[in-house]
Amino acid sequence: MKKTRFTEAQIVEILKEHDATGMTAEICRKHGIHPNTLRNWKGKYGGLEVSDVMRIKQLEEENSRLKRIVANQAMDIDALKYLSTKKW
Repeated sequence: MKKTRFTEAQIVEILKEHDATGMTAEICRKHGIHPNTLRNWKGKYGGLEVSDVMRIKQLEEENSRLKRIVANQAMDIDALKYLSTKKW
């Protein structure tokens, strides 16, 4: 996955600046982004504070960790079921 040039905190600050001024072309030129990028960011991060974005990122990391744990447990259970059906 391509790493972005801007952190989530920077994106939120750019969106706040856009909300304050309302001048899309000037904001995009100043930060070197395309207007479509600004529109995508507004859809994803619009109305959020920096703390909200950091909390969402933390929850996503925790969710992926828990999914890995469940997947590993499911593999262990499947292996044990397979071994228990064998006749020795």
